[in-house]
Amino acid sequence: MARYIFITGGVVSSLGKGLASAALGALLQARGFTVRLRKLDPYLNVDPGTMSPFEHGEVFVTDDGAETDLDLGHYERFTGVAARRTDSISSGRVYSNVLEKERRGEYLGKTIQVIPHVTNEIKDFLSIGDDEVDFMLCEIGGTVGDIEGLPFFEAIRQFIHERPRGECILMHLTLLPYLAASGELKTKPTQHSVKELQSIGLAPDVLVCRSEHPIPEKERAKIALFCNVRPDAVIPAYDLKTIYQAPLAYHRAGLDRAVLDAFAISPAPRPDLSRWEDVMDRLEHAEGQVNIAIVGKYTQLEDAYKSISEALTHGGMANKVRVKADWVDSEKLEGDGAHLLDGYHGIIVPGGFGERGTEGMVTAARYAREKKVPYLGICLGMQMAVIEAARNLAQMPDAGSEEFDHEAGQTRFTPVVYHLKEWVQGNYTVSRKVGDDKGGTMRLGSYTAVLAQGSRISEVYGGATEIEDRHRHRYEVDATYRAQLEQAGLRFSGMSPDGKLPEVVEYADHPWFIGVQSHPELKSKPFAPAPLFAGFVRAAMEEGRLV
Repeated sequence: MARYIFITGGVVSSLGKGLASAALGALLQARGFTVRLRKLDPYLNVDPGTMSPFEHGEVFVTDDGAETDLDLGHYERFTGVAARRTDSISSGRVYSNVLEKERRGEYLGKTIQVIPHVTNEIKDFLSIGDDEVDFMLCEIGGTVGDIEGLPFFEAIRQFIHERPRGECILMHLTLLPYLAASGELKTKPTQHSVKELQSIGLAPDVLVCRSEHPIPEKERAKIALFCNVRPDAVIPAYDLKTIYQAPLAYHRAGLDRAVLDAFAISPAPRPDLSRWEDVMDRLEHAEGQVNIAIVGKYTQLEDAYKSISEALTHGGMANKVRVKADWVDSEKLEGDGAHLLDGYHGIIVPGGFGERGTEGMVTAARYAREKKVPYLGICLGMQMAVIEAARNLAQMPDAGSEEFDHEAGQTRFTPVVYHLKEWVQGNYTVSRKVGDDKGGTMRLGSYTAVLAQGSRISEVYGGATEIEDRHRHRYEVDATYRAQLEQAGLRFSGMSPDGKLPEVVEYADHPWFIGVQSHPELKSKPFAPAPLFAGFVRAAMEEGRLV
């Protein structure tokens, strides 16, 4: 049976909780324990895949096709444990499950109530797979005291009391604000946050206190006294230059030791932190810098491309260089805006939905092709590279995507990119229509791509003939135009196992130009960078004459 660590938050950012959860998971792994991390989101009442990136940030996709919160990306990046559909649940999913069970008659005509039916649903979720790992880390989204979270906190209270004593602890993150006028840290917000927890039957075992300034010992002792925790369980969490400092910083602060003490695990295995020391060494001793333009349509909120940003950092680590990424609004490249890409060592065009800004992405693909600048197109970025090749190399000036025609309600383009109506998933054939529900109906999850021997993409993956990456899209490059486009110079170097769906395109006469339908950034980790990003940064180094 797993030991449970519930991570809650007071006045603290979501990233603070997600990062602390991921760092703690990494530290427990470093001591030889197995871990799994989960996210409970009381605020999310819809499928994350239907929300605007401006509102919710990136949608992280798991191997088994779940669309989840971006915190699961942090969990994977720090622990290397692949997230699953059962590692994320929202209030919307909880209530939907309860209603479905009621319709099936599983409650035998009983009046459906928050207690016990909703809370039981949450407890059932918590129990999934608890015999697989040593520690289950469960982050509860949002702030204690908010009305949305009350059923979740009540479920956790019940869960803790139903488990054997000593198998569950509570870790609470708060903010210690600094008043510059008086030059002091205020502990009252933390005290009131803990009091709010205690009022619903929960008491923290470990406190993690976010602060921009050092926390004096007397303040830590005060917090311990008034919050009823041990002094060595009050853990300072200071601002860091990079999130990858978090495991080492939290270890120095004593977080993993405090957690193990709360479980009475003593003596505990000594941690092997060499992996994280190497990560920090590569970050702190970079041997140059490459400048990368990320040409996207959600540049006002960088969290919309969180995994892209982190995968670039990992690619820099692999090559011991610093990556400076600039977010370029694709709409600004339309018309005569291509000059905005001058001076960059590489160009990335990431995924997205809808027609807005896509002409700027086509401009970016053409600029990279003609100027011989390294290019990495991801999902929509691959499709725009294909459209650019069709228009300017294959004499198809009206080439475009069915997605844009569907959005406009009229036919304007020759659709070299079309709405995917059927594909193979495992042993089954999946069918979709344009008018189907939008949420969760894309090609989602991990799929295999068969690579052409001698291709650049095969070289990037060490000569592999097959790779697996995660997908999230409902429009696909039409293989009908393959011969015409290959004759014009665009090679289809990766296909689905049945040979029907293009997975990778590239130019043989270009220093480094690859487009992929998948999202390789989702599987990148600081200690295991995605090969495509490591190769792309390497090509950018050559462009910048750093090698």
